[in-house]
Amino acid sequence: MYYMVVSFNYKQCSLEQRESIAFKDENEIKDFLNKLTEFDFITEAFVVNTCNRVEIVVASRDNFATYHTILGILSKSKSINFYMLEKSALRYEEDEAIEHIFNVVSSLDSMVVGEAQITGQVKEAFRLSFNNKTAGKELNRVLSYAIKCAAEIRNTTQISEHPISIASVAVAQAEEELKSLSGMVGVVIGTGEMGKLAAKHLLRAGADVLLISRNKDNAEKLAKELGENVKVGEMEKIHIYINKYRLLFTATSSKEPIIIDEMVEDKNIDRLWFDMAIPRDIDKAIKKTNITIYYIDDLQAISKNNHAMRKEQALVASEIVKRYKNEFLKWLQALSVEPVIKQMRLNIDAIVKEEVDRVIAKGYLPKEYRDNLEYMGRQMFDKFLHKPTKNMRKISKENEGIEVIESLSEIFEIDTNSIDPKKYK
Repeated sequence: MYYMVVSFNYKQCSLEQRESIAFKDENEIKDFLNKLTEFDFITEAFVVNTCNRVEIVVASRDNFATYHTILGILSKSKSINFYMLEKSALRYEEDEAIEHIFNVVSSLDSMVVGEAQITGQVKEAFRLSFNNKTAGKELNRVLSYAIKCAAEIRNTTQISEHPISIASVAVAQAEEELKSLSGMVGVVIGTGEMGKLAAKHLLRAGADVLLISRNKDNAEKLAKELGENVKVGEMEKIHIYINKYRLLFTATSSKEPIIIDEMVEDKNIDRLWFDMAIPRDIDKAIKKTNITIYYIDDLQAISKNNHAMRKEQALVASEIVKRYKNEFLKWLQALSVEPVIKQMRLNIDAIVKEEVDRVIAKGYLPKEYRDNLEYMGRQMFDKFLHKPTKNMRKISKENEGIEVIESLSEIFEIDTNSIDPKKYK
């Protein structure tokens, strides 16, 4: 059994490319998975489908055939040229695939390193496929290890505590200054990627979001996606919102400031405004008291200060990933061979006992010899199996080892399903 990941992510694909490859809904994903697993060399699969990545994770008997099958089905279903897909795809196999899955689940491969959403998104992706009967124990094994790896990284590093995207830096700065955003309203102007990220981080921090866009349909669509704590405001009422609420986040593509001094009233409340746009959304001429304005240069400076710590913590996290990958590979090797050896010996014990019972029952030997006969029979088989079991353990550590062990299990009709694999962790 082999692991493979075919990835179309923000590192290799533009937003337009990711949009063309992305699956529209769960039914489309299920249809794709059903077509994939119809091929006998693809045993299990699930799809991670987010704004930053589309990844197909598979357990297969033939990675070469699986890779081309994935691209072929995608090409046909999405009406995208096969060779264009191949240029956009990142391909990970075996050890690299396992390490990549661990990095993704631990948020080390995310656009915003340390963001917590991806772990849940991958778990939901697997659950969808599991319920669809297109994923099972093979992928569950690697995902279970990946989730444990992600948990240790969160618990032993500070990688989730120092965000480095501009939107997350802005929300983190607001949290730091106001201590808590719970129950507050954050006004977000702009529904592009930056505005969307700001809204998501505000929701994570416990705030409600008032979303504003020149295109109200876009705002309503995003609000529906983000949930009931997001409301849509009117562009014409910006002057009311900025004087009513303390938190403002702007990220539009306007060429001129959308907030000018004449719109701003003196209020006896401290306000925090974050301008994440280039050029500026908030006129630098605003000089009202009780308003602190962070422009994108300020936020980038904060981000750089955090980046040094993030980089150091990412190095620690990558070592944790490598350790978990190595532990997982050792566990897989043990899982492939030790239960087989154990069951083989149990089968032999049963055969020895059966033959001794038969010999005694026919009167060939007295029953007083039973213990000695059983001991002699086991000793003979132990000597006979010593070199084969030693070779089996050696073979299991090689690339083709698991396939060889599975073949031996089939030849000798050894069933290991009843053996708890946790014994060999």
